[in-house]
Amino acid sequence: MRKVYKATSTLADRASFLMKFVHSPKDIGSITPSSSFLAKAMIKPIDWEKLESVVELGAGTGVFTRYIQDRKRPSCKAVIFEQDPELRGRLKNLYPNLVFRSNAENLFSDLQELGLPEVDCILSGLPFANFSPDLREKILSEVVRSLKPGGLFIAFQYFPQLKSELKKYFPNIHFSVVPLNLPPAFVYCCTKS
Repeated sequence: MRKVYKATSTLADRASFLMKFVHSPKDIGSITPSSSFLAKAMIKPIDWEKLESVVELGAGTGVFTRYIQDRKRPSCKAVIFEQDPELRGRLKNLYPNLVFRSNAENLFSDLQELGLPEVDCILSGLPFANFSPDLREKILSEVVRSLKPGGLFIAFQYFPQLKSELKKYFPNIHFSVVPLNLPPAFVYCCTKS
């Protein structure tokens, strides 16, 4: 029986996120964790009954991680990437059955090492707008290499300019806006051909 779960950020999550943003805005990208409205928009395209593998990039305080933990079947492999050691450590304690890695730049090699040559879905909360063009290209190339044909890359951003860059990698992109998030977010659902 599937649990009904409502993703919410605790006051402690919000305070921690704000402090991280103040100290390193380019790495965090927002003053507050994602809303449950954004989390629901991000996971809506996923067929959880067929999903065999899922990756999350930029997990932060774990708003999407909670949904992954709740929705995935026991046989589905989940790998969570979070660069910040404190946030990653907290998530490891909360979700000890998930696999954690630190750097999205090493996505493909880390997945190979884990015996996952291709995955079904990659969710991303990475602040691509804050990255250099070279870093964006490196991570997006890693994403494409890591996805199965027909696999989904679902990312959110606070600015709409990522769409033109994603078109270089994905011919099929669905774009939506989530106004009930601080700030409002743009969600890109991309399918690998």
